[in-house]
Formats: sequence, C-alpha cells, structure tokens
Amino acid sequence: MTATTELAEHVGVKPACDALSVARATFYRRLRPSTGHQQPRATPARALSEKEQDEVYDTLCSPRFVDRSPAEVKATLLDEGVYLASERTMYRVLDSRAAVQERRPQRTHPEYKKPELMATAPNQVWSWDITRLLGPEKWIYYYLYVILDIFSRYVPGWMVANRENSALAGRLIQQTCLKYGVQPQVLTLHSDRGAPMTSQCTAQLLADLGVTRSLSRPQVSDDNPFSEAQFKTLKYHPSFPGRFGHEHHAKTFCRSFFPWYNTEHRHGGISMLTPEQVHFGLADQIIARREAVLREAWAAHPERFVSGPPKPQPLPEAVWINPPSSATLTSQEIAL
Repeated sequence: MTATTELAEHVGVKPACDALSVARATFYRRLRPSTGHQQPRATPARALSEKEQDEVYDTLCSPRFVDRSPAEVKATLLDEGVYLASERTMYRVLDSRAAVQERRPQRTHPEYKKPELMATAPNQVWSWDITRLLGPEKWIYYYLYVILDIFSRYVPGWMVANRENSALAGRLIQQTCLKYGVQPQVLTLHSDRGAPMTSQCTAQLLADLGVTRSLSRPQVSDDNPFSEAQFKTLKYHPSFPGRFGHEHHAKTFCRSFFPWYNTEHRHGGISMLTPEQVHFGLADQIIARREAVLREAWAAHPERFVSGPPKPQPLPEAVWINPPSSATLTSQEIAL
C-alpha cells in the first residue's frame, strides 16, 4: 500500500491502482484512520419496550410453552386471539437472554474416563471384540469372537457362532483363561461397549475369575485399536472369501487363519516377529541371532552400510492403549 501511495502522488490514484492491481476502494479505505470500534446501532422506534420483551420471554419460558418452538407459540396464541410479537422477534428476545437453544432442563451424560492400559509382558492385557462375517445371503451373518494379547499380538482364543450374546462370550473368556493359566488380579480384559461386553453376566464372570474389566469410551473408535487392527488383517488376507456359505465354512477358514496369524504372520509392531515368538518368550533369542547375522554382514562389507553398523529393531518394552500424555515415553515403548 505504501508503494501505491507514493506512485499516486506522481501519476494519480486511478493509474497507480491499475498499475499495482489495487482496488481504489481498498486504497481509500486504508487512508482513513481506524476508529477501533463500531458505532452502536440506534434502537428502532418500532422495537418492543423492555416490559413487552419481558412479557414475550416469560411467555416463551412458561411451563405451558417451554418445550415448544416460537412458531408453535405464535400460532397457539393467535388461535386464542393474542398477538405478542413476530416469530423473528421472539427469537431475537430469546437470543438477547441466551435462551435460543434449549430452555428445558437437560440430562448431562457422565464423563467417561479415557482407558489407559500398559502391558510389559504377555497375559497382562487382553482385548476382545466381535466382528460379523457375511453369510451366503443378505442379512445372514456369522459372529467371530476374538481375544488378543496386546503385548504379543497373540490370539489365545476365538470362536465362531451364529449369534452374539454374553453367554457365548463368557464361555470363551472362561475357557481361554483356564487354558493359559491366568492368575487372579493379573489380567485386564479390554473391550468396547457392545451389549455382550457390558452385560451383567460378563461383569460377574470377570469378577469371579479375578479379571479386571476395562471399557472403551462411547462413540470413540480408537480406544480398542489392537482388536480392530487384527480384524483388518483377517479381512484383508488373500484367502478371505468375502462371504461364507455356512457356519462350518467360517469355522474352517478360521481354523487355518489363526494358526497362520500366530505362528507365521510377522507383525510390524513387534519387530517383525510372529505373535507366538513374543508370547512364549523367544523374542530375545531371535533378535540376538539377527544381530549376529548383521554383524557378520557389516564385517564383510562395511562400505555398504553408510549409516554405520546395522542393528535389529528391538522389541518394544511396553505397549499402551492410550498412553498418558504426561508420561515420558520413547518411540519404542509405544507400539500401537
């Protein structure tokens, strides 16, 4: 704008603005000093008086009309031979008194605490969920229940059923805990807030087993990331059929998929090890062998490693669901 002003002194305002692509309205507006505030608008002579505004507000917020819109209130009063104000004026009066939105007492939802779970070894935190498998026709589904250890990504238990309920889920949880010798007050079982997860039957079973229950927050999709990621691996597997002809077909697929997932699938979150290797304590031995191989490769051709001696990716020391923001964690300790 300074260049435009200087040029305008020699060639005029219009040529200067045209040459520098500046609108003349902008040029003149910038020349006027800013007052810093807008002048208050004068009250129109036809505006409602303070007493009339009080009457409109009291009527709208009365027990009779508190749950009705201004349009309904106006129509009802007109049928009774009464005219207070236009619908727009009613909204204006409500807005001036911060009552435009909701004038009825509202129930406040409880504030759910964000689950913060940490596992430093297998069988400390399991997550479980249920996903639907498409059946042979529309509206026919089979339900896959899966329990996953978040530290090792190992699947200790799964089940396919033709319905989703807490009794079946309880049977799977109980059998899996017995199979792996879960001790009381050691394991935390995390899930979303589906009906089988929040039922009294499931809560009572976990209390009897000495397992701590953890639930995701409502409408928060990333509070149970490990189970969701496992379901994606399942459904993106090349052998996943998309639809299953019958329940036995779904069980047959899962009987081949989960052994592959546990014993062959190399997971990026656990240093490209298999869940079985991490779950049963073989990770340190395998990483040590990898380190020996890399040392030999470095000794043979050091010129090929421009960043120095290569090192294998270490196993994360801890795995979190929602790590606390106040904690000081390294990138290796957060493996979602």
